[in-house]
Amino acid sequence: MTNIQQQIEAYIASQPEPKRSDMQTLHRAIQEAMPACKLWFLDGKNSEGKIVTNPNIGYGLQTTTYADGTSREFYQIGLSANTTGLSVYILGLKDKQHLAQTYGEKLGKANVTGYCIKFKALKNINVDVLLTAVRDGAAQTT
Repeated sequence: MTNIQQQIEAYIASQPEPKRSDMQTLHRAIQEAMPACKLWFLDGKNSEGKIVTNPNIGYGLQTTTYADGTSREFYQIGLSANTTGLSVYILGLKDKQHLAQTYGEKLGKANVTGYCIKFKALKNINVDVLLTAVRDGAAQTT
């Protein structure tokens, strides 16, 4: 089994340009914004090996405890390539309006939902605002 860093590098390398360069830039920037964070890589396959989602690079660690008392660890921030560009996921926010209300208009050409910021290319968005949203999301879910 290859290590997570190698899986992440292979995933980024498998992307066509300019998506590859944008992902590499964002991967470095998120790691700088969240130094010493746990790295994750999800290949997008379910337990039967079927692809159910785009692969994801994850950053950070949060624990969710469910009503039945079980808990699960998962990442706080996710980065994924999609058919039209890139998605940054900020998971675990309690207020589903927070991202859109706080960062939506300042981000540039991005589609912002409850936990996802989707955009075609880094050149279309304000990267500083995106990284502020990442740091904010990580702080809210620590």
